[in-house]
Amino acid sequence: MGARGVISDKWSMRVLWACAIGSGISLYFVAVERQAQNRARMLAQNLQAMEEESGDAADA
Repeated sequence: MGARGVISDKWSMRVLWACAIGSGISLYFVAVERQAQNRARMLAQNLQAMEEESGDAADA
């Protein structure tokens, strides 16, 4: 009867480790996605600023 407890403890630890690893992977992908969004936003802002500068230069 004591062996059943050991087996269930082993499986519960495996489940906990799987959840922890899954959470870590999810956080990694969220960070990568946010970094990509920030990069795209920065490029769009730079492009807009360049267009505004070229528009100002053409007007002058």
